[in-house]
Amino acid sequence: MTAMDENLLSDIVKSALHAGADAAEAVSAERQALGITVRQGKLEEVEREESRDLSLRVFVGQRHATVSGSDVSPEARARLVERAVAMARLAPEDPYAGLADEGLHATDLRPELDLFDPTEPNPEALETLARRVEAAALDMPEIRNSDGGSASAARSIWRLVTSKGFVGAHQASSFSLGASVVAGEGDDMESGYEGRSARWHSDLPSPETLGAEAGRRAAARLGARKIASTTAPVIFENRLATSLIGPLIGAIGGPSIARGSSFLKDKLGQQIFARGIDIVDDPHKVRGLGSSPFDDEGLANRPWSLIEDGVLTTWLLNLSSARQLGLEPTGHASRGMAGPSGVGTSNLTLLPGQIDQAGLMAEAGAGLLITSMFGPSLNPNTGDWSVGCAGFWFEGGALAYPVTEITVAGNLLDIYARMVPGSDLEFRGSANAPSILVDGLAIAGK
Repeated sequence: MTAMDENLLSDIVKSALHAGADAAEAVSAERQALGITVRQGKLEEVEREESRDLSLRVFVGQRHATVSGSDVSPEARARLVERAVAMARLAPEDPYAGLADEGLHATDLRPELDLFDPTEPNPEALETLARRVEAAALDMPEIRNSDGGSASAARSIWRLVTSKGFVGAHQASSFSLGASVVAGEGDDMESGYEGRSARWHSDLPSPETLGAEAGRRAAARLGARKIASTTAPVIFENRLATSLIGPLIGAIGGPSIARGSSFLKDKLGQQIFARGIDIVDDPHKVRGLGSSPFDDEGLANRPWSLIEDGVLTTWLLNLSSARQLGLEPTGHASRGMAGPSGVGTSNLTLLPGQIDQAGLMAEAGAGLLITSMFGPSLNPNTGDWSVGCAGFWFEGGALAYPVTEITVAGNLLDIYARMVPGSDLEFRGSANAPSILVDGLAIAGK
């Protein structure tokens, strides 16, 4: 089997230049994963993945094209180069396309990010973990059924080589554990899920802790009712509070700003959140699920304060959008295997406030605590936003009863200006936030 390494990518880049490209970049991604699912204590699924993908992007003048594939044999690589150069010659010109010059390249290619755990659980060990997490979830008397317990382990390596002299790679591992169960029966049935992912196996919570939380969440939803439409304070639980921040990232992305299709296009340097609100993005967070030593164009990346004391401080810029806007790239390029880079964040965090979730409820008095969301809708030009959700009505600062089939809506500029973050920040993924209180949101019910 042909080895996938930086030498192979360098050979592909050289072949592209020899075939008539003016510049080229080659990317490879390798992944190995094993996942086990059990249901009602019985093995249900074993999923094993081994993938190797290769992508070549070539430039002919200001024209460019990307071709990808999984066959890395010499014959397939020759066809890949031939197709890519031929497609680039036929592509429309893009005045902002091009690779990074050497001065922008990342130089510290191996910062101490601690992203790779060599632990390699065998199928039996993963099955045991999946059984334990499901068993803990089923242990509550209200639980009647299970959608399964699961455990997985994966490792990957991503490489980038460009004709401008950049050569870099980063390796990472990930481990996941979770359970989903159903409480109640008949017309009163509710599901609950809890799961975690981590770079290092030892950083996962115990299966018993996760399973018990999945069961508790399902049981707590029993007896959910509809409520009348109203306007009231709304608290977004920390598990899903980043759903409020997600539209911000799209709105400050360089491509959206360059197109003029963003509700924040005129807000750079302005106060859009309340004072005291800080949102940071840190690609160098140790063991971070979004960490990397360089961005996907080989540029140096670094921690950023995107929102500082409520003020929007920067756009997220890859090379193309930076050139279009006449600015410097920010190291936020993000790409897959099928095309040029877009933009994205790494480890995005809304920094916590001073009050826990119970304190936020006490401060609000009565309102809605959202614990699940689905079907968000956003007008990117105006910031008008709505989302279907379920959760709990609270009164007197305490949970009163579960509610379902409701929609909350508002304009994000107004929502951001009135956000109050809680203190219950937990790092669950590559984007994290504490619970968030927003006073006076429109709630559509029955």
